[in-house]
Amino acid sequence: MLHFSRWNVLFILGVCLVGILACIPNFFSKEQLAAWPDWIPHRQLVLGLDLQGGSHILLAVDAEAVVADRLNALRDDVRQTLRDRRIGYTGLTGQGRTVQVRIREPGQVEEALRALRSLSEPVGSVLGGGGGRTVDIASDGDGLITLTLTEEGINQRISSAVSQSIEIVRRRIDELGTTEPTIQRQGPDRILVQVPGLDDPSRLKALIGQTAQLTFRLVDLSMPVAEALNGRPPPDSEILYSRDDPPVPYLIERRVMVSGEDLVDAQPGFDQRTNEPIVSFRFNTNGGRRFAAATQQNVGRPFAIILDGEVISAPVIREPILGGSGQISGNFTVEEANDLAILLRAGALPAPLTILEERTVGPGLGADSIAAGQIAAIIGTLAVVVFMLWVYGLLGLFADIALAVNIALIIGVLSMLGATLTLPGIAGIVLTIGMAVDANVLIYERIREEQKAGKSAIASIDSGYRRALGTIMDANITTLIAAVILFYLGSGPIRGFAVTLAIGIVTTVFTAFLFNRLIVAEWVRLRRPSVVPI
Repeated sequence: MLHFSRWNVLFILGVCLVGILACIPNFFSKEQLAAWPDWIPHRQLVLGLDLQGGSHILLAVDAEAVVADRLNALRDDVRQTLRDRRIGYTGLTGQGRTVQVRIREPGQVEEALRALRSLSEPVGSVLGGGGGRTVDIASDGDGLITLTLTEEGINQRISSAVSQSIEIVRRRIDELGTTEPTIQRQGPDRILVQVPGLDDPSRLKALIGQTAQLTFRLVDLSMPVAEALNGRPPPDSEILYSRDDPPVPYLIERRVMVSGEDLVDAQPGFDQRTNEPIVSFRFNTNGGRRFAAATQQNVGRPFAIILDGEVISAPVIREPILGGSGQISGNFTVEEANDLAILLRAGALPAPLTILEERTVGPGLGADSIAAGQIAAIIGTLAVVVFMLWVYGLLGLFADIALAVNIALIIGVLSMLGATLTLPGIAGIVLTIGMAVDANVLIYERIREEQKAGKSAIASIDSGYRRALGTIMDANITTLIAAVILFYLGSGPIRGFAVTLAIGIVTTVFTAFLFNRLIVAEWVRLRRPSVVPI
């Protein structure tokens, strides 16, 4: 146990050196690190929301909007399915969770039922698990067919909307340039968003609370908008208002020329003629082709750029737009243009998000927590160092050196991984400091027993390490299993604690059983002691 090959020595010292180098940047400011050579590690610990302050927002997916959207889609599918099969119908309506349609010819009812059953899909995984279906279809035998959204299907749609919203919210927040935001599901329809270091929570709310559904639609010129306001607009058009103050009404066709789903890029910029902030966009091939065809067929007509049901602008098509790109102008400020570009690049939310809870954590609380954590770590470290020196003398000094390297390795690994350090994470480090010498205590007690049994110094040390290995591994593996379970089942601060604990366990075993044993082996090789001073 006291023999190390040259490669083993290089490996142990190399790991310690890399860990210490990765730890060092945490003792310098970002301005000082900027002057360092590129080959030296620059990454620092990422502080969590509770340590550097930031924004905490709990969102909920609007379930009613999900149901309404699903019902509208089902009604459109019913219309399209019956038209494709040339089945005459009347009274197609959708209300609550039910779509109703009456088949004109009794002889076509069975054919209509067979066609509409294709709209009901199995609920569950792609393998068809779950047993239920998304839509229940029934007929009263008199030509009236009822399609009802099932509870299982709605829950599946809400769950899918939450998953999609998490990804889109993450893309939007990443565009802000913040580090390590926490975005995770809470319950069946809620999303927790924590952004450390963000000093503008109102901008965060504006970004993640906007659905950002962009459409390009033609302005309906079949009647003046004032007449539509006083009477009844055409069935294929609707009245939408601009974002101006006061808002200006427009009569807009419901048919969508191109939607935001076909956008591949959006960037803020300035209009070269007016020097006003604008947003430049670019379509994919399909969107560019559809936009070019629509503008070719409607030269001289105005079209509206609509975001979440509001008309941003309604320019006139002077000439066909064939390049697949364009720009949006709407009296934006620079920040509004930048945020709109972020929203368009990230994509639209599948359903509106409602803010249920909002909290802003100040950096002062984090500074107090860090100071308290530092005091606890210093006191804990000093207590351990004094105890080991008092009880085990020279070997205690070796254990203290291993403890210092252990702490450097923990901080270095956390820095290299970019893991977020939270207040529970500091508790995990302090706990690791207390546990770090456990392995050395086990080894030293075994050495003491072997020496009392009459063995030589070298034999006592060799046997002590050999006998303690199994106990050390058993204790640390069981703790590591608990940390892994905490990480997968926990969330937020619990995960932070689990990460630091797991890293601390690995570095503790490394420093106690390899680094400390290497020091003891070198001491034995140099001093050739006849008695172990323990």
